[in-house]
Amino acid sequence: MIFARDWLAPRSDACGRGERVVRRETPSNRNFTMEFLKSCMLRRNARTAAGFWRSQAARQPPGREISTTCPRSTVMPAWVIDKYGKNEVLRFTQNMMIPVIHYPNEVIIKVHAASVNPIDVNMRSGYGATALNMKRDPLHIKTKGEEFPLTLGRDVSGVVMECGLDVRYFKPGDEVWAAVPPWKQGTLSEFVVVNGNEVSLKPKSLTHTQAASLPYVALTAWSAINKVGGLNDKNCTGKRVLILGASGGVGTFAIQVMKAWDAHVTAVCSQDASELVRKLGADDVIDYKSGNVEEQLKSLKPFDFILDNVGGSTETWALNFLKKWSGATYVTLVTPFLLNMDRLGIADGMLQTGVTVGSKALKHFWQGVHYRWAFFMASGLYLDDIAKLVDEGKIRPVIEKTFPFSQVPEAFLKVERGHARGKTVINVV
Repeated sequence: MIFARDWLAPRSDACGRGERVVRRETPSNRNFTMEFLKSCMLRRNARTAAGFWRSQAARQPPGREISTTCPRSTVMPAWVIDKYGKNEVLRFTQNMMIPVIHYPNEVIIKVHAASVNPIDVNMRSGYGATALNMKRDPLHIKTKGEEFPLTLGRDVSGVVMECGLDVRYFKPGDEVWAAVPPWKQGTLSEFVVVNGNEVSLKPKSLTHTQAASLPYVALTAWSAINKVGGLNDKNCTGKRVLILGASGGVGTFAIQVMKAWDAHVTAVCSQDASELVRKLGADDVIDYKSGNVEEQLKSLKPFDFILDNVGGSTETWALNFLKKWSGATYVTLVTPFLLNMDRLGIADGMLQTGVTVGSKALKHFWQGVHYRWAFFMASGLYLDDIAKLVDEGKIRPVIEKTFPFSQVPEAFLKVERGHARGKTVINVV
């Protein structure tokens, strides 16, 4: 369709300006005007016809459908759960939708290796579902159960396949590692989408299998030691550090980073793990199975920092071994935060959590020590610092066992039995 402005445009163009022209009507002018209008109508009809046939040509189906994209570009293999429960809820599928970039700061990673952490086993059974679903859907728009099918797995080492428009530090083909927050779809799949701020270039000295063993436990320990505990490479020399539960993923990383910062490390573990933790640099090793740990600790000097990966009854006595009134800090990774929300609901759970941590912190403050909780924190910047320590040879991965992608349920059972001596890794590629 041609609007009024289309009719006037040639008239203005004919004058070379956009001003109005007044002419006296004569027979010759009238003939010229009629011819001009006829030509405009012909041009309009020609344009309309051309547009019609172009649209018809675009709509006309081709004689043979040709697809340049294979079916695997829309679906991928993954291990998922459709409900919470025991190990039998794990289900392998070839038809999980490939993740897409929704925000300009995201990247898609082709997963080469992942790992299984205790948090994955707990999430499989429904641990933290209330808080995590609140994070996934803050406005409660979705109905209950819409987090399924849910992919577990927090660690990833792989290759960048696609970047959002705002991603500047990575490009397709880069080898990267990351730890995915628990409220996001996990890494036990062929591809995973991750916020660019959570990604770091993989240490050059590690394979993908080795790299996948570190991000989640490393960032959890880094949060406890550096962000909550306030320790770093400049203030840690000579500090006495006690690590409870030293042979697991977090513990083995914590020993190494504390030794890299010149601390004196005492590790508590079982006898069969003592050789491992000594090789990682522990100065003193206490076997919790050989007798009362408290009695064994009494023969040692007080500590400046305690990292507790065990929780439970350890809180009742561990803080007694800190140096009083010296800024000494106890940090535990075993907190009731998610359990409170699962048990009491969001509002009451958060209230109960605040009361618990506040009362404990105040109680121990008056006794001359600091009491803190720590949580996993996803951060590409922290992984950059960790990667540097790895490539300098100060941190090495501790892998207890690897499984192929087809044996993810067996890997879950292995982690569920406990008594870890490092990490359990899944080779996806």
